[in-house]
Amino acid sequence: MESLLTVSHLKKYFDVPAGRLHAVDDVSFSIRRGETLGVVGESGCGKSTLGRVLLGLYPATAGDIIFQGMDLSTFSKKDLIPIRREMQIVFQDPYASLDPRLTVAQIIEEPLRLHHVCRSTAERRERVEELMEMVGLSKRAYNLYPHEFDGGRRQRIVIARALAVGPKFVVCDEPVSALDVSVQAQVLNLMIDLQERLGLTYLFISHDLSVVKHISDDVVVMYLGQVIEKAGKRDLFKTPMHPYTIALLSAIPSVNIREKRQRIILKGELSSPIDPGEGCRFAKRCPFATEECFQTTPLYRELEPEHFVACHRAEEVRSGALQFKSV
Repeated sequence: MESLLTVSHLKKYFDVPAGRLHAVDDVSFSIRRGETLGVVGESGCGKSTLGRVLLGLYPATAGDIIFQGMDLSTFSKKDLIPIRREMQIVFQDPYASLDPRLTVAQIIEEPLRLHHVCRSTAERRERVEELMEMVGLSKRAYNLYPHEFDGGRRQRIVIARALAVGPKFVVCDEPVSALDVSVQAQVLNLMIDLQERLGLTYLFISHDLSVVKHISDDVVVMYLGQVIEKAGKRDLFKTPMHPYTIALLSAIPSVNIREKRQRIILKGELSSPIDPGEGCRFAKRCPFATEECFQTTPLYRELEPEHFVACHRAEEVRSGALQFKSV
């Protein structure tokens, strides 16, 4: 299947008083059309910044963003305007991303006006009602305001707005993390259904590994601005090859009280993302780190078909020669 989006050596640095913060540092991946790439990692690892750079909300410091054969990293803000219809975003907090002064209809209608999608008021109203039905909002919500809804329905409004202009690619920035667990399931199932119906391609950012496992085709693990592992979801969850990925997966809660699972607690301090220098950024917290790990940045390489990892000792992890001690 062809790739809708390909990212090569993407970087986004911010100048801060202490130096240059490497928010996204030499990131490469591709997303196949109609599939979902999950992005996981701790807070501050650069997940949300990555999504915003892909959409042009932040300019890239370096690297290429190839979308449908076009290199968006060379586009000006004016050149990006027609591309906005093809690429949309669903934010984490539905209430913060909605204008409280506008009704549901006005919120969903706004992108239709900006991009001149419909030729008349009647067409816009018909399109708004179609979108509301598509995301499961009743017609009586047409003239209501965001504060009159719960979190799940607000997120449905945000999804309807994102889909208004018929995008092909949607960045989902932790779209269910602010919702109750039961509502999370409803919204996730809605997004999966919409993907199948409309042929959407998602970049799905989340802290919740069980959510990522449910919705994603491939998974990227980020650590302090870098992609340290990427694989198909089944492969990644079954045979992780980076020590950080193994530690992350051990934190997934289980409802099976009889299941015996290894619990891993990482020790040591986080490396600074400000002018980090050479070496593995996970080395200070990795129990398997050697002198090479502190001095040389590991190559991001394909260790098995479609399974990429950046770790000097990945072969030993894969073979089982290196094992975490249970806590």
